[in-house]
Amino acid sequence: MTDPASADLTTIYPQPTARVIAKARPDIDVHARKFIEMSPFCVLATSGSDGSVDASPRGGMPGFVTVAGPNQLLMPDRAGNNRIDSFRNIVEGTGRLQLIFFVPGIDETLRVGGKGRVSADPDLLASMIEFGKPPRAALRIDVTEAYFHCGKALMRSKLWSADTRVERKVFPSISQVIHDQTTLGEPESQEVVYERYKTQL
Repeated sequence: MTDPASADLTTIYPQPTARVIAKARPDIDVHARKFIEMSPFCVLATSGSDGSVDASPRGGMPGFVTVAGPNQLLMPDRAGNNRIDSFRNIVEGTGRLQLIFFVPGIDETLRVGGKGRVSADPDLLASMIEFGKPPRAALRIDVTEAYFHCGKALMRSKLWSADTRVERKVFPSISQVIHDQTTLGEPESQEVVYERYKTQL
């Protein structure tokens, strides 16, 4: 069996314990609220009407996502690349989404699922001023599930360990990466780009 079907998965993995099933809650409890209030970063996953999937990093000051109630979150949309993949998926698709919240120094993560709606309500945006600017839009999330993941993935990766931090100079700047990927005219070969990359190490 090299490509297992759905029925085959139960022969590979044991059943989850009752506690694992029970910890998936239908709302934001006191622990999830505290975690979101401490979180400066999350990943937002959405799916489009054509079946495409997008995962987008989102960040701000700790608590940039507001817990407006046990079943509602409010997320400002800060200036970015204007692709608006996530918002397009939400508006054109089912609106279903998933979030994973991270808190630096804590290995556990929080997954939140629900349905999103894009809002440009002036009063809402005015309440979300950060770095001196209001967002251009906001995401209202009607929460249907909140679930804490154990810290195994982050522990294995040593994500928060100072010993595993990579020096910035070992990877080209984003402007250099974009230049290499989008240069007009005769494109450089990948070998040439890689040789230049090695000289920067």
